[in-house]
Amino acid sequence: MKKPFVIIAGPTAVGKTELSIALAEKINGAIISADSIQVYKYMDIGSAKITKAEMRGIDHYLIDEFDPSDEFHVVKFQECAKRYMEQIYQKKQIPILVGGTGFYIQALLRDIDFSKEESDESYRNSLEALANEKGEEYLHQMLAKIDAKSAEDIHSNNRKRVIRALEFYHTSGKKISDHNEEEKKRISPYNHAYFVLNDTRELLYKKIDERVDLMIDQGLVDEVKHLKEMGYHKNLVSMQGIGYKEILKYLDGELTIEEAVYTMKRDTRHFAKRQLTWFKREADVLWIMKPEFEYNTEAILSYMIDKLKEKEIIS
Repeated sequence: MKKPFVIIAGPTAVGKTELSIALAEKINGAIISADSIQVYKYMDIGSAKITKAEMRGIDHYLIDEFDPSDEFHVVKFQECAKRYMEQIYQKKQIPILVGGTGFYIQALLRDIDFSKEESDESYRNSLEALANEKGEEYLHQMLAKIDAKSAEDIHSNNRKRVIRALEFYHTSGKKISDHNEEEKKRISPYNHAYFVLNDTRELLYKKIDERVDLMIDQGLVDEVKHLKEMGYHKNLVSMQGIGYKEILKYLDGELTIEEAVYTMKRDTRHFAKRQLTWFKREADVLWIMKPEFEYNTEAILSYMIDKLKEKEIIS
């Protein structure tokens, strides 16, 4: 018997958090975060991290667990998430994976084996040095020449994934985009339902702009200032997150606050677009378009429960 597993994915600011709590309450679920920034301590405002009050007593995992100087990547995510899933099953609960990092979701859902991947530390270090000297865009252009598909999927600012794609090609001679397509065909070891929450582009972009304004009002500048004072610098993967890198540039005098806010809004919209492109390529996805449910959470939950019963994830 395959174990039950529920995924709630979707673009940033679409409302995944609220929906996941409501579903967890109905199906005795526990939540594992698939967010690459909420995993870090002290990074609350810029990651729109869920608060204890918002959790409403539902167990949450992979939130506030790593120091911003720690390396956190897909392999570590998969390792931690699998360990937490076992704990959740032991409590007779259903794990609900919630987030917008499609690659993390795929790695866990398909149980992708990363142990066979070759690595070349000296090559990786040379790419890091190159990025520090010539900038992220230079590395991204290198990737575009060997793997246009990956360059389209990965933002130039995502240094970690750009380097990983270049290193993969360097060690294996294969494009990582081709490799990812092959991995998508793996059969999941779980009895799963993969929901993707979405909204109209106009409303989603409006929500993103409002969220950025709220972050500024809530004190994002002070949060980043505090992180900087604690010694967390711009070359850390954690500090490359949208919101953090722009405010760091403001604090370093490279941008005005207006320019930083504008860039945050623009880059978050681009990020949401890339997230949707990823989810559209995934198989077995159950799309939830909020306007079709007239933005009624109970109607969305009712649909989700019906699907979970159909798949015999719940009785």
